[in-house]
Amino acid sequence: MDKTQAKAALLAMKQDLTGRVERTHHRLHQRGERVSANFAEQSVEMENQQLVMSLDADGKQELRDINAALARIEAGTYGECTHCGQQVAEARLQALPHTALCIDCAKSQEE
Repeated sequence: MDKTQAKAALLAMKQDLTGRVERTHHRLHQRGERVSANFAEQSVEMENQQLVMSLDADGKQELRDINAALARIEAGTYGECTHCGQQVAEARLQALPHTALCIDCAKSQEE
């Protein structure tokens, strides 16, 4: 993937994700809703809150990954696996432009 294209894709992802994280943050911390008096509804509200918290954490992590990828572009190391130093496959970079790992290193970290 051309570094100019990668940077443009990463910046677009960052803009979209920043908006999503701001919305989840607002939902978590600016709630004006009262807690339901009904226990069953409270349970659903708690599940919904946990889901929003998970989305918020995932979004923040993805933003960190995107910012790290943008830094690698600036440093000239974009496309190199940060673990083993080998080239990350083009198809992997196209699917996950913010990835820092080649497929082999990513698989070994999952195990």
